[in-house]
Amino acid sequence: MTTRFFQAAALLPLTLLPLALAAPPAAGPRTPDGKPDFSGVYDIASLTPLTRPKSLGDRLTLTDAEAQTIARQEEAVRQATNRASDPNRKAPPVGGDGSLGPAGNVGGYNSFWVDRGQGAFKIDGKWRTSILTDPPDGQMPPLTPLGKELAARRAVMGRPNRGDAFWITENMKQGPYDDPELRPLAERCLLAFGASAGPPMLPVMYNNLKQIVQTKDRVLILNEMVHDVRVIRLNAQHDPPEIRKWLGDSIGHWEGDTLVVDTTNFTDSPGLGQATRNLHIIERFTRLDAKTLSYKFTVEDPTIWTRPWSGEVAWPATDQRIYEYACHEGNYSFTGILKGARVLEADALKKLGK
Repeated sequence: MTTRFFQAAALLPLTLLPLALAAPPAAGPRTPDGKPDFSGVYDIASLTPLTRPKSLGDRLTLTDAEAQTIARQEEAVRQATNRASDPNRKAPPVGGDGSLGPAGNVGGYNSFWVDRGQGAFKIDGKWRTSILTDPPDGQMPPLTPLGKELAARRAVMGRPNRGDAFWITENMKQGPYDDPELRPLAERCLLAFGASAGPPMLPVMYNNLKQIVQTKDRVLILNEMVHDVRVIRLNAQHDPPEIRKWLGDSIGHWEGDTLVVDTTNFTDSPGLGQATRNLHIIERFTRLDAKTLSYKFTVEDPTIWTRPWSGEVAWPATDQRIYEYACHEGNYSFTGILKGARVLEADALKKLGK
């Protein structure tokens, strides 16, 4: 996570950042069988980043003055990116300008469409520097040797196009556009991106609403982005290991007033980036006040990471409504994606004299 993303952690003045978590659990509404009733809609959008700027080391919190400084810096960035575009500007260079913008900054969402929330969140009255709480430095744990190998492989297959068919010129046995099913699940509108649907369920650039529907035997979590729905079976056993799901198999139980969810049985392509079918996640939901849930999670995938990692996010209730997320209906964009790849391949083969 870059410093710029962290600077977004306090976009508005501190008086407008209401996501403070109360220390003692509140009673709140309860179901007929006496359990906390988490039913409702929550907006988990937050400018607190997943990982911490390395310059902050093991610091989990910021002072009010530090948060205010970051807020002013981010507001300056927002104003700059919201300036009207120059109608006489030139087209971007072929393949992009080499920056980190969409496809090398050739175009994408402008800030009008981005909704990362109105502020960071507090826990125990302190501004958090990151969602990650463990490892203590707020960074992802080191990758295993196999994790590094898989990451390098994904980097090659997922790198932005340079304006040519690099998979042809570099004699790759399989290119990233050889089959529509090689494209990421989010690109195919089959699963939300950025682990929005989870688990773990993390804030992303927009559409961060979650709706919980709770019964005696089930807890359902509807994710606004795409159409993902998690069904958590209470007091149940996991499915047999041969049954695999993109969102995994989630079972839950109550520990006092905390809902504990255990998820296994992922496919080879979980929503959490880099993770594998060996992913195992524990989540804990606790009501902290009448309008806020605490969401804690621990991630373990010994194939990828050398140790587990954990985080914490505030889930404030909202009166907003969840609307349909149509994505690209019918996947019509794939006609252009695959046809464009064939054109690049023809050009590359021509240059190679084939």
